Amino acid sequence: MTTGAPSPAPAARAWLVTALPWVGLLLLGVSWGAGAPLVRIARLEGYSAVALVFWHSVLGLVTLTLVLRARGRLAIPRDRASLKLYLAVALLGIVLPHLAAFWALAHVPAAAHSVIIALVPLFALALALGLRIERFHAPRFAGLMLGAGAVALLILPEGSLPPGTVSAFLLVSMLAPLCYAFEGLVIAHFSRARAGPLQTLFGATVIALVLVAPVALAGGAAALPFRPWGVAEWAVAISGVTGALTYAGYVAILRHAGSVFGAQAAYVVTACGVLWAMILLGERPSPWFWGALGLLFAGLVLVQPRPAASLADPPVR
Repeated sequence: MTTGAPSPAPAARAWLVTALPWVGLLLLGVSWGAGAPLVRIARLEGYSAVALVFWHSVLGLVTLTLVLRARGRLAIPRDRASLKLYLAVALLGIVLPHLAAFWALAHVPAAAHSVIIALVPLFALALALGLRIERFHAPRFAGLMLGAGAVALLILPEGSLPPGTVSAFLLVSMLAPLCYAFEGLVIAHFSRARAGPLQTLFGATVIALVLVAPVALAGGAAALPFRPWGVAEWAVAISGVTGALTYAGYVAILRHAGSVFGAQAAYVVTACGVLWAMILLGERPSPWFWGALGLLFAGLVLVQPRPAASLADPPVR
């Protein structure tokens, strides 16, 4: 009896299963990396940081409502632990880091901010060491030092940033990854909430809107849908919607490929953020900047979680 050639279907399926997470990671980087340049466009066109936090929250809430309804999980948990988590994420994952980042993006290049925001894993490790949640590990500590060197290369050398840039605003940018690092510690080590990642983000976004809406609307933020739309308005809309969609995609990547694979997002998002800044804003980083980016990536390699470690949910950008 003769047998035919083996069916290519199993091999094709295996290739697809292997390739899909990488494709998803690339798409995530392209989408999430555009956030900082788009926000900078809106800031340079006159939108306030508070107005941007408000509209990002509105658009994110609408997007998350559709996603959760499609998954049949719109009824979010309301136990005390979950409510506390929603509040913590609203403050540490949305309101405070977004206010800091959006304020700074009126004053610093988007490419530099993309590097700064990638400091989240380094800040998280520093906090974990300080709180004795993590044990000292020489290679990971070396990663912290490389991250500090990257920041120094951005701030200290003359000519590292475009003329007129106030380097102090890079320190304001650094408040965002610091908040995200605190958020990660709360989620990973202190919360006992039953809510899933998207449900948590949904509940946190509702609280964030309650907190920022009075200030934003008093400052004229409600005018966005009623004014003639230009580049700035499209930048606000695209960054607000894609931010929530990208978070949902990231959660899917974590579930299907694991947290250690998902941690590679820091590299992709940062690299794409730099490329988008060059394309959309015409930014041309200095040699000091590229040196800082190299140090940052080397530091991230050293502080990456070990395979047995569990990661907190990613911060909201």
